[in-house]
Amino acid sequence: MKKILITGGAGYIGSKLATKLISLNYKVTIIDSLKFSSNSINHLFKNKNFTFIYGDVRNKKLLSKEIKKNEFIIPLAALVGAPLCEKNKKESIQVNLESIKYLAKKINSSNKIIYLTTNSGYGIGEKGKYCDEDSPLKPISLYGRTKVDAEKIIMKSKNSVAFRLATVFGYSYRMRTDLLVNNFVFKAVKEKKITIYEPHFRRNYIHIDDVVDGIIFSIKNFNRVRNNVYNLGLSSANLTKIMLAKKIKSHLKYLKIKIVKNKKDPDKRDYFVSNRKIESKGFKPTVPLNDGILELIKIFTHRKNNFINNY
Repeated sequence: MKKILITGGAGYIGSKLATKLISLNYKVTIIDSLKFSSNSINHLFKNKNFTFIYGDVRNKKLLSKEIKKNEFIIPLAALVGAPLCEKNKKESIQVNLESIKYLAKKINSSNKIIYLTTNSGYGIGEKGKYCDEDSPLKPISLYGRTKVDAEKIIMKSKNSVAFRLATVFGYSYRMRTDLLVNNFVFKAVKEKKITIYEPHFRRNYIHIDDVVDGIIFSIKNFNRVRNNVYNLGLSSANLTKIMLAKKIKSHLKYLKIKIVKNKKDPDKRDYFVSNRKIESKGFKPTVPLNDGILELIKIFTHRKNNFINNY
């Protein structure tokens, strides 16, 4: 039975990933400081293959001990998103980068690392050109810079794989409504309007279930994918903000879309992304953007209490 360590495993991606891994009979250990949610993993405690450690990835002794016990290491602990990192610069560097430097020093030849980074590292792409894994990395935000630098460190190990994630959408046990699709649908349902600035900025999207399946694909096919970086996104979903808003409006006819002309996006992402490399290895996301939008509409319509965001 494979043993897997997930740092930050109570978070948006980690809680869904841990749940799926346990259902597939993997042994999962989560280290998490429960900064944003203390109930996202409650449903896992009854399972004998699940271990939870309340802790911080900056605790070197703890990290070192758990690395030795587990074959796969999936370091998800991070301050995620441009606004949160700007607000907490020192902590962002410690958690997103310094803890990864330490992890890279401590791994041994039997450890396999699956690292999730962001395709926001591409910054502003060249007009009319897809960003692939060989495109220059030009991160704009502190968040983007810490993740790009951490990816470089991780990829020095031969037993590693990195996924540059498209913007993730969909429901999780630890919900986030700051991610673009989730945020637009949340506002569409709750406020009946979306305010957009820089409407023609384009990015790629992927459902959280496809992210989880992509990670599981890499665990099962590790020798085939290792020592490589992959974009992980839905190829049919390279959309501008205005295209996304209109997709949501097709389901919520009452929605008002307001475009603000004089406001700048602090996270100036604008790019087409190619996901051909991971597709050529045999993995392709399957959840259409429309399905995720409908899922979110139902959730936000029926849920009355607020979600705790990390911004």
